[in-house]
Amino acid sequence: MALHNQTNMERLPQHVAIIMDGNGRWAQSRGRVRSFGHQNGIKSVRDSVESCRELGIKYLTLYCFSTENRKRPREEVEGLMRLMVKTLRKDKEKLFENNIRLNAIGAIDSLAPKVLQTLREVVQYTQSRENVLTLALNYGSQQEIIRAIRNIAKKVKNATLQADEIDVQLLEDHLYTQGLPAVDLLIRTGEEQRISNFLLWQIAYAELYLSKVLWPDWRKKHFYKAIVSYQKRKRRFGRTSEQVSNSDFL
Repeated sequence: MALHNQTNMERLPQHVAIIMDGNGRWAQSRGRVRSFGHQNGIKSVRDSVESCRELGIKYLTLYCFSTENRKRPREEVEGLMRLMVKTLRKDKEKLFENNIRLNAIGAIDSLAPKVLQTLREVVQYTQSRENVLTLALNYGSQQEIIRAIRNIAKKVKNATLQADEIDVQLLEDHLYTQGLPAVDLLIRTGEEQRISNFLLWQIAYAELYLSKVLWPDWRKKHFYKAIVSYQKRKRRFGRTSEQVSNSDFL
């Protein structure tokens, strides 16, 4: 793979997040129902997971189902949930063998019992693995932050926490993503140019990569292209270009 040869293995993002957009448009352009796009997007998920494993990227987070997606037609939502159960069961052993631990963030307790049961089974089965694949399910970042603030406020009200003790780390410890590093690279497929209520806190200094490729067409070559683009950027974190040396890249 030519792009693989262009990849600097010393300048890799630690955490990549992907907004997997375009399934519905991909299906409709072929005269098919939207669920056909979701089904074909599974290959794209596997390619991205395999790319991370090949490169040694430890954390990958996928935006699978937002709180707003619940407003979609019931048939589409139920079909997506059935696809998720089927895929998790099929890939359970492969995740374990490839040293991948499944993680889930969001209001997952509100998911259908069968989905929740399968999700918990795979999370439990892979908990000893080192690399982390996080699925954002029934997830909304604004809701996540509100939830964190409410939990912190309860501690202040109960006098177990002082208001002046609230800092960045404390808030992060109350997010769904507790224990995960900040996102270094956020990829969005499907040409749209918005964040869609995804990891608003966690992407504060993430590099953004927007692709016109619809998600079912996303392959390893596209993932590697995003990594190469990321590696050409100088991450300043508020500093000037003159203050940032090559050693500060990561």
